[in-house]
Amino acid sequence: MQVEVVAIGTELLLGQIVDTNSSWIGAELAAAGLNSHFQTKVGDNPERIRAVLEAALSRSDAVICCGGLGPTQDDLTREVIAELMGAELQLDPTVADRICAMFESRGRTMPDNNLRQAMVPEGATVIAEQPGTAPGLICPVTIGGAERVLYAVPGVPYEMKEMVTGTVLPDLRRRSGDASVIASRIIRTWGQSESGLAEILAERIDELDSAGNPTLAFLASGVEGLKVRITAKAADLDSVTAMLDAEQRRLEPLIGHWTFAYDDDNMETVVVRALEERGLSLAVAESLTGGYLSGRICAVPGVSAVYRGGVVAYHPSVKTQLLGVPQGPVVSEEAASAMALGVCRVMNADVGVATTGVAGPDEIEGRPVGTVCMAVTVAFGDEDERHTRTATIRLPGDRERIRQFSTITVLDLLRKML
Repeated sequence: MQVEVVAIGTELLLGQIVDTNSSWIGAELAAAGLNSHFQTKVGDNPERIRAVLEAALSRSDAVICCGGLGPTQDDLTREVIAELMGAELQLDPTVADRICAMFESRGRTMPDNNLRQAMVPEGATVIAEQPGTAPGLICPVTIGGAERVLYAVPGVPYEMKEMVTGTVLPDLRRRSGDASVIASRIIRTWGQSESGLAEILAERIDELDSAGNPTLAFLASGVEGLKVRITAKAADLDSVTAMLDAEQRRLEPLIGHWTFAYDDDNMETVVVRALEERGLSLAVAESLTGGYLSGRICAVPGVSAVYRGGVVAYHPSVKTQLLGVPQGPVVSEEAASAMALGVCRVMNADVGVATTGVAGPDEIEGRPVGTVCMAVTVAFGDEDERHTRTATIRLPGDRERIRQFSTITVLDLLRKML
């Protein structure tokens, strides 16, 4: 079954918003065993939207149309789909009541133009999931005598993902007639490059390419780590789970200590869990990461059981006066170590984590952009058993990537100590 993705919105063409929706949908289609050979972006123009949708429907069995379902005048997807279906738009009172209830729950009055979102082409089905005010649609369309299906979903990523996962993918699988089960497992790694992992796994990848099932893919995901995705297909859930388990066992000795988590776990959840198990409290001192490290940690549910707090010691005077960093270079392992020990003292914490370095655009203290010094200190039982490790690394990329890579790297250092 051929499935095509069309993203609608002039802001996508102008580069004001990056089209992450299409890439996510493409990955989900591949994981579900559905072919997708085309992805298209088009601006908010009814003639061009219609031309793109007609072309997509002429060569693919199904089209997932993303965006253009909002309440404003430039949200044109509903109208164009209705024209393609040769149908009238009708007010769906259930959808209208649902939208009105959303506004009331926030103590607001619904503007009249939001009723545009409750207009549904005759013959279309409203998708059950509706996390926002825009309902998704399943629309039968006939193009050149061929029966096709068009799914219209919102452009807001979390709304789109809920609809695609909950309704669109299961409906596509049903229409494709494939009753088999496809599932994936993610092995999250850090500390090895994508090319390095590919080289380590080259022999196994060749074996799997010949067999065709399961398959491996690499997904470089910034602060989420470098992911190795295993995808398998079998007759039932038990069989596909057994295949994933077997392949994971094959890969783990090859990937080794670079593995830090699986599936939805990330570096922060792994570290927080390890701290909880050991009854240790955590504090962080940040310079170049500027609160990003603390923000990632605070995103873990239940982290208050172990996290004392953090200090963003960006200016050298804050490092010296608050954290006790001695006078001298602040981009050094010595400074990072003093920051980690200082924040433990200030926060009365067992574990201290610190980052300092050069995020750019200019070098500091003769250190080039991308230089990061980090430290982790852990008191196992009491201060007499305190252990401290430091490291200096050189990271690529812009400020944001350096901050992200610094965060996952220093947390990985803590993970290994724990």
